[in-house]
Amino acid sequence: MIKSIEYDSWQYDASQHSVIQRTSITRELADNEILIQNAAAGINPVDYKFIQSNPLNWASGHIPGVDGAGIIVSVGHNVAPELIGHRVCYHAPLLKPGSFAQYTILNSNSVMMIPEEMSFSLAAAVPCPLLTAWQSAEKVPVNNGENVLVSGLGAVNQFLVQILRQRGFLVDVISASATQDTAAKLGINQIFKQHSKVDKTYFAIFDATGPEYASLLVPHLKANGHIVSILGRIESPVDPAFTTAISYHEVALAAIHQFGEPLAITQLMLAGEALIKQIMTGDLICPIPDTFSSEQLPQALLHSENAHIKTVVTF
Repeated sequence: MIKSIEYDSWQYDASQHSVIQRTSITRELADNEILIQNAAAGINPVDYKFIQSNPLNWASGHIPGVDGAGIIVSVGHNVAPELIGHRVCYHAPLLKPGSFAQYTILNSNSVMMIPEEMSFSLAAAVPCPLLTAWQSAEKVPVNNGENVLVSGLGAVNQFLVQILRQRGFLVDVISASATQDTAAKLGINQIFKQHSKVDKTYFAIFDATGPEYASLLVPHLKANGHIVSILGRIESPVDPAFTTAISYHEVALAAIHQFGEPLAITQLMLAGEALIKQIMTGDLICPIPDTFSSEQLPQALLHSENAHIKTVVTF
């Protein structure tokens, strides 16, 4: 156990719904915790949305940020000391101090090991979208050759399309901005510019737009099909009982930290490590993020929100 460290952090200001740079101090680690010295932190929509609206009622002083990457520098009594020095990336709980700081404390089973050749900036950019994409794909049984539809083509769905293709699905996409070059790169079968143009039925539909939009897509499902809501969930079935018997799925990556069993978290991290290896071999395409200094975090948050480009800050 190393002594307490003073470090720079970006803390939530409840009065302004913004972040302010202040000094924090590391606390003593619990037996199963690790201390990570962050090299980079990734920015996701959940970060700037929660800073702006504070749905979890964060107190002033809370450190936001869910994605980060760095080096393990200290471990609790029940954690193997050999982990010190390992390079990791992670998705942090929303209710605990996060990645927008030079140091972050996490449970030892909630990090992914990253290879030496992977930059910390790239590693910090992937946990939330990559793990969300994997969880989304896991909701649906593999049915080789079936048609599926993905609505939206942000960071999550770019990974999701590729994972679904690897599992043998034929993937169509609804996206106003996607190009044929994007389709060829990701292996997309067909692009629809808007949902009203969709003229097929599908085994499964994955939506990252919202419950209302997802509900509009349900009629495009085959009987016994699956609707997977990545942003929010459909509260009431769209189809009447004893008709098409649609299965409704909700994806909520952050919830696993509070409600998931330790084994489920470990399995998720192992899945993430396997996908990271695919990124490094080129079997999974990952966009290079835009990079800002950690001193520019407010500007980086605005850039992520306005440009819709994956963004990281480096420490």
